[in-house]
Amino acid sequence: MDVTDRLESERRIREILDAAIRTLATALEKRDPYTAGHQRRVADLTRRMACLLGLDEEACHGLYLGSLLHDIGKIAVPAEILSSPRRLTPAEFQIIQSHCEVGWEILREVAFPWPVADMVRHHHERMDGSRYPDGLRGEDISREARLLAVADVAEAMASHRPYRPALGLQAAIEELQAHRGIRYDEEAVDACVQVIRSHGIGD
Repeated sequence: MDVTDRLESERRIREILDAAIRTLATALEKRDPYTAGHQRRVADLTRRMACLLGLDEEACHGLYLGSLLHDIGKIAVPAEILSSPRRLTPAEFQIIQSHCEVGWEILREVAFPWPVADMVRHHHERMDGSRYPDGLRGEDISREARLLAVADVAEAMASHRPYRPALGLQAAIEELQAHRGIRYDEEAVDACVQVIRSHGIGD
């Protein structure tokens, strides 16, 4: 196989991988219509943040694909919990929390060229060590997961959920800035706020 053929083969493999990831994300959103579009909007926001911070094209693309899969572990969460219009019980919330580890278990054997499984496992960690599943603190959380965590919070607050109306972009910005450097990574907050003010969070 000459160089041209090898490059074309690699391009086709990458296209297949990208399509497979998008298909998985779409399948999950079909199961949870109340958050349809969430993964795509988070992925777009995370990619914009990464590019604003100067990450190279390959890293930005990996962050986009990892973000598309960040909630894949919710496939193991009963639909009635995902779509519950009331506050969850402690037991139900534990089931929701398990989606990070389930997603990691699903993806950990896939040899992605990016830290996708790590992003999925740690996107609910916080800089002060206050969240789950591993209670990581500061730079023990990968940069990719720190960026994804901020984008996930912003999109979730700005969007409607079964148990509450959308809180809006300004509320999301205020939450991020109030806890910048405490719960949320400083560079991630600054990038996220700049992207929101320039582009919003999509449709």
